[in-house]
Parts: sequence; C-alpha cells; structure tokens
Amino acid sequence: MLSSSIGIRIARARPLGRACWRQVHLLSLPRPSGLSPSQRRSPSSPRRGPVHATTIRSLELDAKHANPATHYIPPQTGLIASLPRPWIPYAELLRLDKPTGTYYLFFPTLFSTLLAAPMTGATPMQVLGTAGLFFTGALIMRGAGCAINDLWDRNLDPHVERTKFRPIARGALSPPKAVLFTGSQLLAGLAVLLQFPTQCLWYGIPSLPIVVAYPLAKRVTNYPQFVLGLAFSWGAMMGFPALGMDLIHNHDALMAAGALYTSCIAWTVLYDMIYAHMDIKDDVAAGIKSIALRHEHNTKAILTGLAATQVTLLGAAGVAAGCGPVFFIGSCGSAALSLGLMIWRVQLKSVPNCWWWFKNGCLLTGGGITVGLLMEYVAQYLDLYDNAGPSRTESPSELRSDGLR
Repeated sequence: MLSSSIGIRIARARPLGRACWRQVHLLSLPRPSGLSPSQRRSPSSPRRGPVHATTIRSLELDAKHANPATHYIPPQTGLIASLPRPWIPYAELLRLDKPTGTYYLFFPTLFSTLLAAPMTGATPMQVLGTAGLFFTGALIMRGAGCAINDLWDRNLDPHVERTKFRPIARGALSPPKAVLFTGSQLLAGLAVLLQFPTQCLWYGIPSLPIVVAYPLAKRVTNYPQFVLGLAFSWGAMMGFPALGMDLIHNHDALMAAGALYTSCIAWTVLYDMIYAHMDIKDDVAAGIKSIALRHEHNTKAILTGLAATQVTLLGAAGVAAGCGPVFFIGSCGSAALSLGLMIWRVQLKSVPNCWWWFKNGCLLTGGGITVGLLMEYVAQYLDLYDNAGPSRTESPSELRSDGLR
C-alpha cells in the first residue's frame, strides 16, 4: 500500500529523473514468496537493500515539490481548440477561453462613455464607435495584464490547482517568449489608444504601472484586490476625454468620473473577493495573500458594505452628471438588486458556485447598469424629460447658471 501511494504521488508530479523512477519502480514490485533472497535475485537484477523510511520520505517530498502539471490536455472544444497547436499556449495566455475578465475591464469604459454622452451631446454613432474601440482595447490589455500576472506568478501557479496548467506554469511558454509576446500586446494597445483624442493618451498611460504592480501586491498585502480595482476601473474616467470632454477644466465631469471610478473600484473588490474564495486553500499553502483569507469569517458582511458603497457612488456619479430618474431606477436599482441577490445566494465554500456567480454576476450587474445608462442617454437625446431634467447638451453647472435649479 505504501509503495502504491508513492507511485500515485509521483504519477501526478513532474518526472523526477530516471534514477528516481527506477527506485520507485523497484519499490513497487511485488516480492515473491517462498523463495530465498538468493533465489529471488537474478544475476542481472540490481542488488537491493532494505527500504528505509528516510528513502520513502525523500521520494514523497520530491513528488510533493515537483510541478504537478503533468496531465495537461489541450482544449477539445471552443475557439482555442480550432487554433493551430503552436498558437494554443499564446491563446491561453490571453485567456481567450475565459472572456469574463475582458467584460469586467470593458464595463467601466462603457459606463463612462454612456455617462459622458448626454453631457457632450454625442451622437449614437459616436457612442457606438467609442464603445467599439474601448472593447478592442479591453480585449488586448486584459490579455497583456494576464501575461504580466503569469510572469510574476510563474513559480506560484504550479502549486495552485486552478492555475497549474497555465502555459508558463506548465512550461509550454518560456518567460522570454512571454515577455516578447506581452510587449507586442502593449504596442497593440497603444495603437488603439492613439485612435482616441490626444488627451486620452495622457489619461491612459498612468494606468500601466498599476497593471504591472498588481501581481506584486499579492505578496505584500492582504488587499491586492484593491490594487486590481485601481487598474480594472481606470476606464471609468476614459469615456469623458474620449468624447472630447476635458476632466481638468469641467468640474461636473470630474466629479462624475471620480465617483464612477471609485464605484467601480468597490465593484472590483467585491467580485474578486468572491473569486479569491476559489483558491483560498491553495493560497494558504503557497503563501499568497488575499482579502478572502483576511476576512474569511465575515466575508458576506464585507461584500454587503462594498455593494452599498458601489451603489451609493454610482448614484453620486449620476447626480454630478445631471442624470434623471431613468438612470437611478435602471442603473442604481438594478445594481442594488443583482448585488444583493449575489451576496445572498453565493456559497463561498463551493468553488463551482463562486465561479458561477463571478461569471454571471458580471453580466447581471454590469449589464443592468449599462441598460440603465443607455436608456438615460436615449431619454436625454430625445428630450423625453420635457425640460423637467437636463438636456443632452447642458451640464448641471450650465443649468444652475440659467436659474433652472
């Protein structure tokens, strides 16, 4: 039984070398009964001494610390499965088979675009074109962020069940190749950024150091999710300059963008806290810090506080932007409802359940906020408020100067 256990442990680990495998094979051979030691040993058989506990313990430790990613199976279905085999590690590095992260990065840019559109008088085609560029940028920059994260974590990922088959962790991509590929992604992201007004370049570049620093935060703080929020929510400020509004010289736009940005940070910490619960056991073993570990026993109370913060700040952004009741009912109301449902129903001890809410909560909350903002834009663009609220071309400060407030 002991030798069988060792064989199973070794089979799940990276090959330990020919000598080690030979020793395990010899230990696992059945010992014939009824024969003397001299009869059991043929002239060509290696001489074996007694099996010592220290030898067995050494083999077990070798198996324990070896890279466990030895049974990787390439995707059999989906987009990645249709790619040429040499491309698969790069596609996996981009997480093309897991688009939820791209959606989470895209939503703040979409929120800010729709919030800024009535303030700037943007046409539907301008809004659509801007949103399309933002989605392209989110797809590219999310892939770059994943590659940077995997490079930082290449020595940690093999010890976490969920990440041990990532391309760098399993040796399918070398770090130099991953660095070169990441550089090409960053250049592609810069090319997309240059399609926006020039001022967007100055608003976008400061986010890059935060993207690079996030993986390091997991080693030095229990709250790396906050650093992730700073990076993933940066797009909440980009919609305003993308539609030609300078945040520095427009107080209302600056207040709206600031409130939306902090609202999205709270949302990021919330959903990533649920995500972190999937790895909580492996994180303990690997020495990775997270908010899920720090607040394991009062997670739902923290999630409730984050949800309240997110909805409150989202409402503050709407007030600063001069939004009407459609926004507060549609965006704020749907966010409160979907977040409350998620916090109530999520089972933090269940990895599949946490993943389901992480993936679908993105569309429930982000989609609800988007629909509310879109309907608010339509209402203002078509003057459906009948002068009871702000028009699509007037900011709140302009309305106050006209004596309407």
